Amino acid sequence: MRKKRDILFLCQFFYPEYISSAQLPFDTVRALDRAGFSVDVLCGYPREYLEGKDIPLKEQVGDIHIRRLKYLQMDRSGFLGRLINYFSFTFMVLLHLMDFRKYRAVVVYSNPPILPWIASWAKSLFGGKLVFVAYDLYPEVATVTGTFGKRHPICRLMDFINRRVYPRADRVVALSTEMREYIVSHRPIPADRVVVIPNWYPENDSGEPPREENRFREEVNGRFVVSYFGNMGTMQDMQTILEAIRELKDDEDIFFLFAGHGNKLEALKSHVAEEKIENVAIYRFLHGQDFRDALDISSCALISLIQGATGLCVPSKTYSYMMEGLPLLAIMDESDITRDIDLGAGAWVRSGDGQGLARAIRRLRDDPAAAAEMGRTCRRLYEEKYTAPMGTGRYVTLFRELLAGEKEKVL
Repeated sequence: MRKKRDILFLCQFFYPEYISSAQLPFDTVRALDRAGFSVDVLCGYPREYLEGKDIPLKEQVGDIHIRRLKYLQMDRSGFLGRLINYFSFTFMVLLHLMDFRKYRAVVVYSNPPILPWIASWAKSLFGGKLVFVAYDLYPEVATVTGTFGKRHPICRLMDFINRRVYPRADRVVALSTEMREYIVSHRPIPADRVVVIPNWYPENDSGEPPREENRFREEVNGRFVVSYFGNMGTMQDMQTILEAIRELKDDEDIFFLFAGHGNKLEALKSHVAEEKIENVAIYRFLHGQDFRDALDISSCALISLIQGATGLCVPSKTYSYMMEGLPLLAIMDESDITRDIDLGAGAWVRSGDGQGLARAIRRLRDDPAAAAEMGRTCRRLYEEKYTAPMGTGRYVTLFRELLAGEKEKVL
């Protein structure tokens, strides 16, 4: 009889996709593999977040076995499309439920939000350990944005799922202190099972030779560049940012650079076009050398969450800005990020304070020495807390502790 393998990772997005929700699990899997764990992955077949490659349904990277499931993939910009994708992928995973018995532990991510329910079934049927990585907290993400009321059938379904997933989880990974506090207060799980492991961003060491010409340099033309990269969705406070843009539209030496995706992207583009605001450029999602070029010409970086969203999710692009040593400008409630900012890493305002955000941008523009010091503080905090080896190392420690008392079982 053959021994069980150590860990199965269960996620919708994975290598070679380039978004953070694919890159972070891949980094973690590789670190666990290097630490001596046997690791496999069950994930969705990529369609949107890669560059025109034919990807095999099954692939082996070192000792890591990756199996990709094809499922219905509709346009994700609308709610119905996302819902179909969620249920379609979860159904395909359900068809492979018996495979879960081959592993001593299962790691499941919170996207799609119904997926952890399947992992909890596997624990009930086959035993083993269950680790739930909570990137977003549902149904609160839907209720705080006004997408659904608390009594909506989908929110009631998520409440039902939460009452079954959290008690069965051996560990829940929260991305921040405030997320952990929210989980402990609002979920049926003992506090000692909830751990904080922040996201991270790897150093820019891709090995690719730098471009001779930065594609953005001519467009920004030496101006003070305020950048926003990543998701512009329901949880992001784009309205406060738009108010600051309006305040600064006549400041010819300030330039706003946006790149990303999400259901608020087109609205932002429409406002900029209709109001004839000329110091703004908006691109689709950037990655690879394009993203590194954009970071290189940035003077500071924006991160935002709508009021009430703090503790329900964490803007993952924060750590790329800190790696680059860019001063942070945050629109959000008090959080781990704002506490870093209070150590000298930038400035933050509450949701709705567009004028305050505009003043903070002008202060950074007018005081290059202070901005440079904020950038150095960001880089120092990144090196102290948010490097990739630190983040993945915390997962290695978690599994060494979690599986230490488990005898290797056979099938």
